Amino acid sequence: MIRVVIADDHQLVREGVKKVLSVDPEIVLVGEAADLKSTLAVLETVETDLLLLDLTLSPIHELDALRKVVERFPGLRVLVLSSHSEERFGIPVLKLGAAGYIPKSLTVDVMLKAIHKVHAGGRYLSEDLADILAREVSSPHPRHAHERLTDRELQVLHLLAVGQPVKQVAAKLDISISSVNTYRSRIFGKLQLKNNADLIRYAIQHGLVA
Repeated sequence: MIRVVIADDHQLVREGVKKVLSVDPEIVLVGEAADLKSTLAVLETVETDLLLLDLTLSPIHELDALRKVVERFPGLRVLVLSSHSEERFGIPVLKLGAAGYIPKSLTVDVMLKAIHKVHAGGRYLSEDLADILAREVSSPHPRHAHERLTDRELQVLHLLAVGQPVKQVAAKLDISISSVNTYRSRIFGKLQLKNNADLIRYAIQHGLVA
């Protein structure tokens, strides 16, 4: 049996996924969660083979939930299920340790195939993500400047881009104001930006904020 936990903040999505899983006698749902805190709690209490994880569980940055799960449960197989584009998050989630990335628009057969492949120790890549990964490997340079940013710099960029003041960014990330200013300076340098207005414009143009 493949023991699966679903982590998604939308109940309708969870119910839909549960119906999909119910058609496969080899898959059993052992838990579900609607936020990151409850996800970690469920994983602490039930034996889990695979986590279906939505990227929107973290209020700070989409990758934070995956990062925390991987850090806390390094041996857990994680299959990211998201409405975000593979172009934006496909490669980053693989680099963080996810075993696959599937859009919520996929068919029942594809989801079940992905679950079985990941549970068997493989990785699931859609044709689109495989093409993106091939371009990434063959290119000597990142396709976008923000791909050179560290995880922390991406967190700071995201919060600044949605209008958070430096003091609030520092509080949310539990770092000092001077550290936020240092990260902001590094971001400006790597992205060749001059001010926060440029940063917001860049983030919107590259789909880094909704």
